[in-house]
Amino acid sequence: MGILTFSLNLTLDGCVDHEAGIADDETHAFFTRLMDEHGAMLWGRVTYEMMERYWPAVARGEVDAPPALREWADKLQDKPKYVVSSTRADFPWSNSHRIAGDLRSGVQALKDATPDGVLLGSGLLANALDRLDLIDEYRFLVHPRIAGRGPTLYPGGLPGARRLELVSATPLHCGAVAMHYRRAR
Repeated sequence: MGILTFSLNLTLDGCVDHEAGIADDETHAFFTRLMDEHGAMLWGRVTYEMMERYWPAVARGEVDAPPALREWADKLQDKPKYVVSSTRADFPWSNSHRIAGDLRSGVQALKDATPDGVLLGSGLLANALDRLDLIDEYRFLVHPRIAGRGPTLYPGGLPGARRLELVSATPLHCGAVAMHYRRAR
C-alpha cells in the first residue's frame, strides 16, 4: 500500500496562494523530484482546472518556459492524475482519472493501488482528507515571505491537532525551507 503525501507551497503566515511564494529553478526542481518519487498526483477539481489551463500548453511548446518548467510539464503529462469531483466527469488531459463517490473509499483505493505513493497538491481537498485521517506525510516548501492575505492552510480548522515527526528540513538557496514531516501514529 502506498502513502498519501500532502505537498504545497506556503508562506510563513500560512498563505497557500500559488503566487505568494518564490518560483525559481530550484523550487521547481524540488517539486519535480517530489513528483518523480510518487506514482500518481491527486487534486481537487479547482486545482486540476488551474493546472489543466497551463501545463499541457507548456508541454506542447505553446508557452515559452524555462527548462525547469518544461521538465515539470513534460513529466506531468505522463504522470497519472486523479481528480476528486462531484461536478465534472470529463477529464481530457492525458492520464487523468476521476474519483467520484465516497471520498474515503475512493482515496483509500487509490493509495492501495499505488505502491509508490500519491502526491496530493490541493489545499481544500487536503483539509477533507486530513479530517478522514488519510494523509500520511506532509512535504511543505515554506517560503520566506509573509503574504498578509490570501487563502490559508486549513481555513476551517481540524477537529484535533496532528502530531508529526520531522523527517528532514532542507534549506534552499532562495531562503525557502523544504519541510518533510510524517504522521506520528
